[in-house]
This record gives sequence, C-alpha cells and structure tokens, in this order.
Amino acid sequence: MRVTVEVGAEGVARVQMCRGDGNAIDLAMARALLEAARECERAGARAVLLTGQGRYFCVGGDLKEFAALSGDRLVAHLTEVTDALHGALRILAGLDAPLVTAVQGSAAGAGLGLAAAADLCFAASDAGFTAAYTGIGYSPDAGVSWSLPRLVGPRRAMDLLLTNRRIPAAEALDMGLVSRIVAPERLDEEAAEAASALARGATGAYGATRRLVARSLSAGFGEHLDAEARQLAAAAVSAEGREGVAAFLAKRRPDFTHAPVP
Repeated sequence: MRVTVEVGAEGVARVQMCRGDGNAIDLAMARALLEAARECERAGARAVLLTGQGRYFCVGGDLKEFAALSGDRLVAHLTEVTDALHGALRILAGLDAPLVTAVQGSAAGAGLGLAAAADLCFAASDAGFTAAYTGIGYSPDAGVSWSLPRLVGPRRAMDLLLTNRRIPAAEALDMGLVSRIVAPERLDEEAAEAASALARGATGAYGATRRLVARSLSAGFGEHLDAEARQLAAAAVSAEGREGVAAFLAKRRPDFTHAPVP
C-alpha cells in the first residue's frame, strides 16, 4: 500500500504516502495518489491533509525505476507516471476543500510540487526543499514550473530550478514557499489541527477563493473584479453565506458544517 486515505467524521481526508523513508514516486505510487485524490472527491472532503511517512516527505521520482528503462519504453513510462500524478494534482486543485501539507526531512522534485500545491504548507524546522530536476538532466513536472514562480517569483524560481540548491525551512518561509515552520515533534499535530479547523469552515467560500487566487495572475484586473463580484454574490445567497452573516449578527460561532454546500 503506497498511499493510505482516511476520511474522518469531521470531513478531513488524511492522505499519507507510505513507501519507505523517501516515498519515491514510481508508477504505482502515482496511480495511488490519483486514486486517493478521487477518493477525496467522492467523499466530499472538507479539507485534505497530505503527509509522508518516514524521515522524508517525498524525494521525488523513483530514479531506479526510470533507469531500468530506455528509449520509447522510458518515454511511455514517464508519460504514464506524469499522467497519473498530474491527474491527482488537477483533482486536488479543483476541490473546494483546502489542501494542507506537512513536510518533514526533504521535499525534492515532484515532492516539491506536492508541497507547493498546498494552500497551507507546514514545514518542520529542519526540513529542506530542492527542485533537483536539472541536476539529473530532467525538466520539471508536478506543476513545479507553474507553482514556484507564483510562490517565490520568477527570478527566485529560476535560481531554484537551475542551481538545485537545498533551501532550508527558514529560507523557504521567507520566500513564501511554506506557510509556517514548526518544531519537528509538533509537525503532524499542528498540520492536523489546521486541517480540522478548515474542515469546520465555509467550504464553498474556500473553493471560490481557491479558484479566484489561481486565476489572479492570468486574468486582467477588470476581468478579475467581475469574477470577484460574481463569486461574492453567489456566496451571499448560499447556505454558508446566510449562516455566516446570521452568526455574526447574533454574536455566535457559525456552524458551516451543517450548512449545505451549493
């Protein structure tokens, strides 16, 4: 079992990569991540928590598997791997449920892509991040060449992609690659607490916000203002919007978990 999925009563889908210490992504792992994303979608998860078992979050692709192939067989194999992995990322990006990641040890290559895809990325204080691709003569996958420029800026992204230098957690926080740094022994607990808090929140509003932020760098300002106006109007008449305003006026905590998502 390379990936486990557990959806709790509170709506948090806990997805864990569990393939040895490095959680290297081979074809079976990529397919397992795709099925895990589908399960999150089927279950109507309100938040997704992605973690890696062992010393490292994810060290990227399984180079031993890749090295055993050549020519057309390698091309076909890598296409299968990226199709599955990218399919998982597409599904997770399309959910209303926010994605939280907890990174320990190292996030490299596609592991960096999984970490960067998160809405909230928690990193252990001794964690490190590296692109790694060009160091072995490869180009990026897992959305790394899309997410890095958006998170850290094009200039820093090129630095990371070309030099493959290891970025310690403190620097990753400064450049916007991670959201929060926590003590290693507190990583799982704090990431889980954040996912649980998000699961109690306004899932529909989260989804609208995720979509607005994702398109913000490609849409014109006027176009984006129009999209914000449409989303806000839709949110206002939704069950979540009505509950949120009613709770605010009544000076009580909103109960979004019982407000049906439109």
